Amino acid sequence: MSTAILTGPPVAGSPLEADLRTLGFDVRTANDPAAAAELIAAVPAQERIAVVDPRFVGHLHALRLALTDPRFPAAAVPGALTAQPAARGALTRALGRIPVGAGTAHLTDVLTDTLTEALDRDGAGLHRVELGSLVATVALTPARREEAREAVAAVDDEAVRLRTAVKSRDGFFTTHFISPYSRYLARWCARRGLTPNQVTTASLLTALIAAGCAATGTRGGFVAAGLLLLFSFFLDCTDGQLARYSLQYSTMGAWLDATFDRAKEYAYYAGLALGAARGGDDVWALALGAMVLQTCRHVVDFSFNEANHDAAANTSPTAALSDKLDSVGWTVWVRRMIVLPIGERWAMIAVLTAFTTPRIVFYALLIGCALAACYTTAGRVLRSLTRRARRTDRAARALADLADSGPLAELIAAGARGRGRTGSFLAPAMAFLSTAVLLVWVLFQDDPASWLTVGIAACSALLAGAAVSRPLKGALDWLVPPFFRAGEYVTILVLAARADVPGALPAAYGLVAAVAYHHYDTVYRIRGGTGAPPRWLVRATGGHEGRVLAVTVLAAALSPSGFTLALTALAVVLALLVLVESIRFWVSSQAPAVHDEGEPA
Repeated sequence: MSTAILTGPPVAGSPLEADLRTLGFDVRTANDPAAAAELIAAVPAQERIAVVDPRFVGHLHALRLALTDPRFPAAAVPGALTAQPAARGALTRALGRIPVGAGTAHLTDVLTDTLTEALDRDGAGLHRVELGSLVATVALTPARREEAREAVAAVDDEAVRLRTAVKSRDGFFTTHFISPYSRYLARWCARRGLTPNQVTTASLLTALIAAGCAATGTRGGFVAAGLLLLFSFFLDCTDGQLARYSLQYSTMGAWLDATFDRAKEYAYYAGLALGAARGGDDVWALALGAMVLQTCRHVVDFSFNEANHDAAANTSPTAALSDKLDSVGWTVWVRRMIVLPIGERWAMIAVLTAFTTPRIVFYALLIGCALAACYTTAGRVLRSLTRRARRTDRAARALADLADSGPLAELIAAGARGRGRTGSFLAPAMAFLSTAVLLVWVLFQDDPASWLTVGIAACSALLAGAAVSRPLKGALDWLVPPFFRAGEYVTILVLAARADVPGALPAAYGLVAAVAYHHYDTVYRIRGGTGAPPRWLVRATGGHEGRVLAVTVLAAALSPSGFTLALTALAVVLALLVLVESIRFWVSSQAPAVHDEGEPA
């Protein structure tokens, strides 16, 4: 139970107290700032405090947005504000600074407004709710109260609540074929006390069942898999809409939402590969290639966004052209569809699964994702080259974390530090060479499982260390993490494929999946503002260059069957290591109470 303090002249017949109790608040009254401060001091430190003017007139949903959203330390609308434990100290200080006596009526007449301004000045993380068509005001006279009540009656706040449960920016398929219906399922779930986490888990289970159906290798199984995959995506949209509809954001929800989409898609790829194998067609290389390409696309997105998250003096003719195109309605949807976002991609996979074969599914997926990757990456390179922006230390730190450099690269970087110029193209050039040298060798050698490959991997690690030896503040430095991801993942794929023994590619699939989870986990921690995983975990996993060296050594030292067993063991060890630490973090108080609002490609 949270506590709401009504402070101001009472209003007879107001439904405000009933509304506050509906939102879960214990309602108390205080006649002045000193009395309010005493009440706050008596409330347990872990509870939320709300201060509301009794003359408040507005929609219930306006109060809900201001007083119950867990994502912000403090939030406010006219006439009402809330402070979570992190901001309660600032609220107490603001009350203590309000003078008493003659000449202070302008500060205490609408006390909530005075406190809101004080919290804003104090840097307490105050969030001012955007009301849109909702009403929230303090009616100081009977005439204004009547006018405000008429304004409230003119807007259906339930319709607004349902509409705003849907993300304002989404893909074409999601916007026109899923959200018009999933929002009602979200409301149905809310009214029955279901939580977003439960819906997210149901979506995961549905996708896993879909993968199991695909693994049967029968036409009936493929049809059922396609239908279940679409229903899983329907539930995936519902969980976010439920979170927004009922403001049920949580640390666990952030972790589930951030990771389950990838787990569902990559598990489905594995199911298709198993189903194809039952029919005599080995498509594990295609499945692993699809996962590698999709993960590298995401790394491009994440790296570019982090590099420009807080860039100063951000100007670009390419960005201006993009904004101009967005002003033409049809181009918006074409440009959203061409990047093959999750809705379009899953719809394509589901339909092709039902009516074709796993091999065709993967061919279409690889071609579509490759074209989308070329389009988005080319656009971002052009933006980066034509914009004049100063990258911040925070952006450089985020890119360094996304690079996932291990002890060897750290040692090399320490030795090379100071020899390059920050802001030049040296870092992406070195990262590209690091990847190109390694991939050209393993791709074009008849037998890449050799000790010479280990030497090439060591040279690649030297170049990788040089790439991260200076802060990554250059225009194209955001390309460094994607280059490293491509080098690591494709090397594992090629060595497993060249082993040419049963089980090698599935083992490589498991290893890349475990490493990819670690990289996604890093992204979502950075997005939440808590920083990357601890350095001990990065060092324990070896970093990208350490894992490449380890895999090349195993390939050179072991027989193909022994290499397969070693890949399997390495996949299990890495998966346990990163999962245990990730779960520990996301269920702890360190994790941010957010819900992913983006729709990665």
